[in-house]
Amino acid sequence: MMNAARKVLVRKSALGGALLGGTMLLGFATPVSAVLAAETEPVPQNAADMSVRDIATELFKAKPGEAPDYSNHDLTYLDLSGLNFKGAKLAKSNFYGADFTGANLRGTDMSGTRLDRATLIRADFSGANLSGASILRPTIYSDLSENLADAPRFAGANLSGLRVMANLSGSDFHGADLSDANFTPREVRAGQGTITTLSKNLLKSCDFTKAIMRGGNFEHALMTFSRFNGADLTNANLRNTDLSRADFTGADLTGADLTGADLDGATLLGVKGLDKAKGLSTALNFDKTIR
Repeated sequence: MMNAARKVLVRKSALGGALLGGTMLLGFATPVSAVLAAETEPVPQNAADMSVRDIATELFKAKPGEAPDYSNHDLTYLDLSGLNFKGAKLAKSNFYGADFTGANLRGTDMSGTRLDRATLIRADFSGANLSGASILRPTIYSDLSENLADAPRFAGANLSGLRVMANLSGSDFHGADLSDANFTPREVRAGQGTITTLSKNLLKSCDFTKAIMRGGNFEHALMTFSRFNGADLTNANLRNTDLSRADFTGADLTGADLTGADLDGATLLGVKGLDKAKGLSTALNFDKTIR
């Protein structure tokens, strides 16, 4: 059973909207492949083609080594909190507004899924395949204090081509594949860059240790105090990114674009390819880095 605070969170997702800067943002039901092209059609409630009872029953009956298949389903707004998905196949399903609080999604195939407006409090996606998925404006924390312990885990996950607009501060991306992931706060729709869109993605105090971030787009992200030890940031877009107090010990920055990035107090010990990074002359506070 959900407590009162959780009910409020789910109810807000069910309405398909959240307040940002005094403006009501509505959720929309375009296919995953077109979710960034337009957000104009509201996602209907009660459209799920499976019930929570059906899913929970199948998961309970699944034998060790069996991966229940829920691919290509409409599972919007379902309360899936606390479920152990046992490495299920969930590819290309729509989880708009679904509640995954405390769910075990380790090793699941969630490639191409839509997780927009989903509740991901303490969800564990370690080792999951989220390639090509979208996570736009999810609920990450149980209350306004933004307790980093509530953040989801993506350790060792395949996040290549993932599209994110979120506050994921405190998340674990240790060893994850973020190749060509798009963490920019801009949408391809009317009004992008205005009060109706996020000013930047928040990735404070995240663990990107040994993550593969080649070609990833993190422009305008706030990544203060995050750890990139041994990470591969080859050709990553870090333009205008706040990297204050970040730790890049042993990371590879070959071809990374640091134009306008804030490196105040960042640790650059043993960094590879720093001489081949782009825009370093325009980076802020480079003289205050630890080298």
